[in-house]
Amino acid sequence: MSKSIAGFSCGDINGVGLEVFLKAFSHESLFRQVTPVLFVHKEILRAYSEELELELPTIQVIGEGQDLIEGVVNLVEPQTQLPELRLGTPDTTAGKYAVSSLQKAIAAVKSGLLPNIVTLPFDKNTVQSSEFRYPGHTEMLAAEFEVDDHMMILVGEDMRVGVVTGHIPLKDVASILSGDLIDRKISTLLNTLRQDFGVAKPKIAVLGLNPHAGDDGLIGLEEIDLLEPVIDKYRKKGEVVIGPFPADGFFGSRSYLNFDAVLAMYHDQGLIPFKYANFHSGTNYTAGLPIIRTSPDHGTAFDIAGKGVADPSSLVHSIFTMNSIYRKRLEYFELNKNPLDFIRHKREKFSIGAPNLK
Repeated sequence: MSKSIAGFSCGDINGVGLEVFLKAFSHESLFRQVTPVLFVHKEILRAYSEELELELPTIQVIGEGQDLIEGVVNLVEPQTQLPELRLGTPDTTAGKYAVSSLQKAIAAVKSGLLPNIVTLPFDKNTVQSSEFRYPGHTEMLAAEFEVDDHMMILVGEDMRVGVVTGHIPLKDVASILSGDLIDRKISTLLNTLRQDFGVAKPKIAVLGLNPHAGDDGLIGLEEIDLLEPVIDKYRKKGEVVIGPFPADGFFGSRSYLNFDAVLAMYHDQGLIPFKYANFHSGTNYTAGLPIIRTSPDHGTAFDIAGKGVADPSSLVHSIFTMNSIYRKRLEYFELNKNPLDFIRHKREKFSIGAPNLK
């Protein structure tokens, strides 16, 4: 297949998610890249487009067992209470609806309706409930697909940054880090570079935890005790895994251009330099899942919601990144003829596959 099929969870309807979606799919050429399935009620989408005076693309509400249609936005409507549209305002009803949309998208993947998900941003506070007790999309998707070794990777034009620890308080990072965790993250990153990005011989840079990468133990021992033994293990296996690097000098000197990916120890260590360089063109990708999940690298942006100024570039890049990974995975499995066990297991368990199209 020359293009992919993707489900789009609607995110928080009071944020900029639906705005960037409508702006992106106002360009007919994007339908040649992806067949979209958006999980939202048509009344909400119409009200949103009218509020912002955005053109509504051709939509088609589809039901159970109905084939997808190319060239239009296929809508699947969550069976839950419709929240009131209050652009720019956090609201628990909208948060509940965002979770319902995501759950519907996940169910569609598990049933075989679609193989990929693009998640539009929701508010991490208003989604919290007895049904959703996760720091974000990544952790919920990992739980739903029963995956232990996963990773948030930010993908830009000339930079890929993965993180060892994600949405946790900074004060907890050092206590959570372990040689085993770092080992598993490096393994996940190597696998996704080969399988999802087509890099035959990946080169990975590992950042230190402490300032100046610990200064030979003067400012901390994590580099000596945790990082160096794991890095040495991969070197002995013939992998190009180098570090630990001091984070400030590494990004300041643009040394990331010499590597296929960078492994940061914690969220802001990797995401601040990434977003500084790629704020309107970055993609958040979840490695290690049996499906492909991408998202824009921004949040709900309540401060500009309803003003019509949100930039759809990050969403468009997310779609192109998803499409590229989709093709790379097909090539990888075709060339290797023996898919990774976890992919085969998940496909059998959840019957993940590409649907028929009209």
